[in-house]
Amino acid sequence: MEHRIILEMGTGNDLYGLDYTKAAKRAIQDALHHSSIVMFKSLGIDHNDMRVQVTVAVQQPDKLDIDALTAELPRGRATVTAVKGGLDVHDPENDQTHVIATAAIEAFVPIDAANWKLS
Repeated sequence: MEHRIILEMGTGNDLYGLDYTKAAKRAIQDALHHSSIVMFKSLGIDHNDMRVQVTVAVQQPDKLDIDALTAELPRGRATVTAVKGGLDVHDPENDQTHVIATAAIEAFVPIDAANWKLS
């Protein structure tokens, strides 16, 4: 049975380019930089056994390059899902929109509960 072992969140932005993918990449990197997962080596779990699910939220999810975002993930079998969220902050004086993205990264590994016991 597969169990979630990691949940990390991050934010990223693109202040001047109205580039949703750039903001989302920065949100993913922010979340990744909060993690240091030593259990794989300690427990003998192969990174390829890990399934990684990323949810990225921006105001215009259809403008995201999902393949480019998936390429940001260094380990595991990754999928990226885009949803509506984040923020677009418009500056009318400068006719500029600032994009803020959020990302949640979840990692799942197969764990057989029969192999574990509390001591």
